[in-house]
Amino acid sequence: MARGMRFVDEALLHVRSGRGGDGCVSFRREKYVPRGGPDGGDGGRGGHVILVADSQISTLLDIGRARFYRARSGQQGGGSSCTGRSGDDLRIPLPVGTVVRERESGSLVVDLDRPGLEFVVAEGGEGGRGNEGFKTATHQAPREWTPGGEPIERELSLELKLVADVGLLGLPNAGKSTFLSRVSAAHPRIADYPFTTLAPQLGIVELDAERRIVVADIPGIIEGAHQGVGLGLDFLRHLERTRVLLHLLDPHGRDLDTLLHEHLVIREELRQYSSVFETRPKLTVLNKADLVAEEEREPLRQELQRRLGEPVAWISGVSGHGIPRVLEALWKRIPAVLDPEAGVEPS
Repeated sequence: MARGMRFVDEALLHVRSGRGGDGCVSFRREKYVPRGGPDGGDGGRGGHVILVADSQISTLLDIGRARFYRARSGQQGGGSSCTGRSGDDLRIPLPVGTVVRERESGSLVVDLDRPGLEFVVAEGGEGGRGNEGFKTATHQAPREWTPGGEPIERELSLELKLVADVGLLGLPNAGKSTFLSRVSAAHPRIADYPFTTLAPQLGIVELDAERRIVVADIPGIIEGAHQGVGLGLDFLRHLERTRVLLHLLDPHGRDLDTLLHEHLVIREELRQYSSVFETRPKLTVLNKADLVAEEEREPLRQELQRRLGEPVAWISGVSGHGIPRVLEALWKRIPAVLDPEAGVEPS
């Protein structure tokens, strides 16, 4: 996401499909044909409203600006058996990861969870029948016709949940933004105060010509986030779509007990928010290695790893220390089924 772009992850959408064109009443009028038969054509179909998951869009900002969308109506049928022109379908591009619900009931309409997915959210009205369609052997001069089908209107609520391979965890100032800017071309805001990141940031990490990882920097989570404290619920939901969680800890000026407490705070917030995180692959890293004496790193890493019961590694978002190894470990965990043997080797 470009620097300065306003991120919008909720919006309302009012859609209406096109009305079907009316059928036509007409009779042939040709020279030397005194009793021409019925030739009124059918009306055209109204346009559908179609939602499209577009990987080139990262925000619901445009939807928030113009929430009313209407497809074109079909045209009336004509004489000489002419069918009216169908109304053009209206395609609305939305970010991948947009969850669409009925505004009133909250029931799920569609989850646009993969690029290119299309969903007809409001079908256009059928075209009416012209009088030609009512002709029978015993009813050869019908004047019946039917009107076009009525349009469908829907009030929808949109909620964007980012789709990423890796989601960054950590208390404010753990160094998530610095890490993201180091491994990708993203430019998140970076400063030494809480909640520097005010909106989720996406970055693409190129491991090589054939491997890439999409990383999401979620704004800092604090104790009570699952109840809406701090940025709270506004951004916790974005972690639900990440396949691997990278947990960053800031050891600078902190002892082992403090690090364990901060680690527990984040994990408990995830557990309280959703059980989906229980089985989600996770990696823990000690960030800011450049600020800790070299002789202190390995003892701290080993003891923290023993106490947590999971692999721990050192990295530095500033110098790049240990990052290639961690990225490789993340890549191994991205498949849907976690390989329990894959770990992060000590750095």
